[in-house]
Amino acid sequence: MTGAREVVRAYHEARLRGDVPAAAALIGEDFSFRSPFVSSSDAAGHLAGIEALVSVVTGVDLISELYGESEATLVYDLHTATPAGTQRTAEHFRLGPDGRIRTIMLIFDAAPWQPMAAAIR
Repeated sequence: MTGAREVVRAYHEARLRGDVPAAAALIGEDFSFRSPFVSSSDAAGHLAGIEALVSVVTGVDLISELYGESEATLVYDLHTATPAGTQRTAEHFRLGPDGRIRTIMLIFDAAPWQPMAAAIR
């Protein structure tokens, strides 16, 4: 594996184009994901929602990228074709000793998504 920047950017780009196999290859075995709506303890559970996400994303504007030796934080505006519109998002990644992503913590204001989540239930 390469450094945090290369791994995280490759994952981010693969996810946004809906390339599940490419995104999965960058996730380690001991993986966890947390967001205001979803938690997952494995890559399959996390990646299962990518196609639904990609179907509503109309664009992404990367605002900031911060990289350490084994961690990264991306801040971006996620533009969607939903009533939520544009969502300011921060995403923190930690990489394992194998250089693959071990944890992702996604942070955003969930309030605009509450009515849509309630309608799905």
